[in-house]
Amino acid sequence: MKEDIRGKKIEYLKGVGPLRAEVLKKELGIFTCGDLLKYYPFRYVDRTKFNKVSEVKEEGNYYQLKGTIVRITTMGERGKKRFVAMFSDGSGTLELVWFQGIKWIAEKIRSNTEYIVFGKPNFFAGKMSMVHPELNETSEVEQNAPGVFQPVYHSGEKLSMKGLDSKGIMRLTRVLVKSIEGSIPESLPDDMRNRFNLKGFESSLMNVHFPTDEASLQKAIFRLKFDEFFFGQLRLRRLKMIREAKQKGFPFLTVGEQFNDFYKNHLPFPLTGAQKKVLKEIRVDMGSGKQMNRLLQGDVGSGKTVVALMSMLIGIDNGFQACMMAPTEILANQHLETLKELLSGMKINVGLITGSTKASQRKKITESLGDGTMHIILGTHALLEDDVQFMKLGVVVIDEQHKFGVEQRSRLWNRNETSPPHILVMTATPIPRTLAMTFYGDLEVSVIDELPPGRKPVSTVHRFESQRLKIWGFLKEQIKEGRQIYIVYPLIEESQKLDLNNLYAGYEAVCRDFPAPEFRIGIVHGQMKPADKDFEMRRFLKKETQILVATTVIEVGVNIANASVMVIENAERFGLSQLHQLRGRVGRGADKSYCILITSGKLSQEAKVRLDTMCRTNDGFEIAETDLKLRGPGDIMGTQQSGETGLRLADLAHDEQILLLARDAAKEILEKDMTLEKPEHKALREHYITLFKDKPDWGRVS
Repeated sequence: MKEDIRGKKIEYLKGVGPLRAEVLKKELGIFTCGDLLKYYPFRYVDRTKFNKVSEVKEEGNYYQLKGTIVRITTMGERGKKRFVAMFSDGSGTLELVWFQGIKWIAEKIRSNTEYIVFGKPNFFAGKMSMVHPELNETSEVEQNAPGVFQPVYHSGEKLSMKGLDSKGIMRLTRVLVKSIEGSIPESLPDDMRNRFNLKGFESSLMNVHFPTDEASLQKAIFRLKFDEFFFGQLRLRRLKMIREAKQKGFPFLTVGEQFNDFYKNHLPFPLTGAQKKVLKEIRVDMGSGKQMNRLLQGDVGSGKTVVALMSMLIGIDNGFQACMMAPTEILANQHLETLKELLSGMKINVGLITGSTKASQRKKITESLGDGTMHIILGTHALLEDDVQFMKLGVVVIDEQHKFGVEQRSRLWNRNETSPPHILVMTATPIPRTLAMTFYGDLEVSVIDELPPGRKPVSTVHRFESQRLKIWGFLKEQIKEGRQIYIVYPLIEESQKLDLNNLYAGYEAVCRDFPAPEFRIGIVHGQMKPADKDFEMRRFLKKETQILVATTVIEVGVNIANASVMVIENAERFGLSQLHQLRGRVGRGADKSYCILITSGKLSQEAKVRLDTMCRTNDGFEIAETDLKLRGPGDIMGTQQSGETGLRLADLAHDEQILLLARDAAKEILEKDMTLEKPEHKALREHYITLFKDKPDWGRVS
């Protein structure tokens, strides 16, 4: 077998050199020949099909023609010169026009030679032409094209300036593909390839760039997608098995005084069947002697916080401390208020550490953590700082976990010298099954799929700007009945100034249409000082204001049972998950609740799908599935982890069946050979090590 050159630096590939290498590294993250090989085309042009000149009718479409040049002229003066070649295929004639590179093209073109022309037509002054088409001699194309489908690659201005437009990248890839033949070892065992009818690895890499036909292309894509999923699942499942075999956890064998007192005397409402089921799973985990690593999914308002608190009380009953980490100060403060209210009358000390905590207060809290008198600590990433040391940390709850990097979370995980704490990860963003398998394959998953008694589904309607008077009339009726209302405006970071103006203009319009003293209105946004924001939220909570004009800061705001209407302005500018999170702010009391989505008349197709989905269903999982199809995994999971999937070709929204096949195959291999040391798994083990050699062993961390 020839030398495998995938690890070779990209600057040493023929045609690259130091200047092009620099732009490839900076713009595309291509450092090696292997990286270029994995820079897959995003579409293909079928070069087997030829049109007649007489068929060329539409602007904007690509056409491929075969014929000869019958006349050549250079027209215009100096800076306005253009080179015109009249092209004919017997069915008609077409002008080919060049404004640049005239000298080069004039030397290249010969009469009575057959050419293949490829490009988009233009119609100008009643005449049809192709400007700067691709022009190659038929014999040259047939000799050099390793496939009939021409790959098209994403490029950009900086790349194009260095000759690395799609064609430039194609030329480099062609050089690379020719040089790798016979050098890339197979990565999967023969029996697996035969069972799933998988094309060879090297052949797939070559065919995904230069396929010989449609069938070869589809087989290559299937094989490479399978590999991406298979090795990702293999890693997650293997790390999980290693952790379970080696990593001991604190055995919490007692369900004692604090847990029972809370359950009997302090629960605000009876637990739902789903909450009881999840608590049972958590109790089994904590009592097993192994470290718990569990993901708790539940829609907005499904009662995750109560389950998390009861899990922490199990830790406290066993002589340990607990901590709960949230991504924002607002959410951390909300958890503090919720837990204090739930634990009222119990002898449990609860504290809070955020970036805003004063040094003197922080010192007191860290001392009480060190001596064990602080039972539960809440906070943001400030909990990860070195001065926060526990006497005995037993339970870690992480809320909205995808907003924390895995490395950050590992710092909490390593706070104990002996065994690690039990980890409970919570998310209010229901995660589609494909995402949960890809991002959380090393975690056990629990789902609260039932709302507490008394919670009614929120009625959601879509209305256009032109119907505002009618909407305002409905709001006034609701206020007369004693209800409160949120009116939310978008605040997108790229255009904060514009959006803040929009927010204040909206606030002034609301004040005009709902005049004092009959109506009382508050305003909240992320640019306000925390104290001012808190003041406005408290006024709303105490019913001193009836309407709260806000940005998405209330997405994770205080729970207000009396707020029964959520109006979302410019709803087309919000993502689907965000719309669903905002809707979850209402419907928390016994009254019928409404969500009104207001948009302009002009809507993209994607916006229509989002709004229709919101009006049709309250099911967070269905919403998450639709969101995944519209936006892809990176946006839903947060940018910090969007690259963690390792997926380049595979698509979580559309390739679930391949993922399920790959997952089952990975599980089967590991059940037979967890260490991948059997002779038949030698190639698989080597490929696995190559893929993950630079990745830290975060699989042991939630």
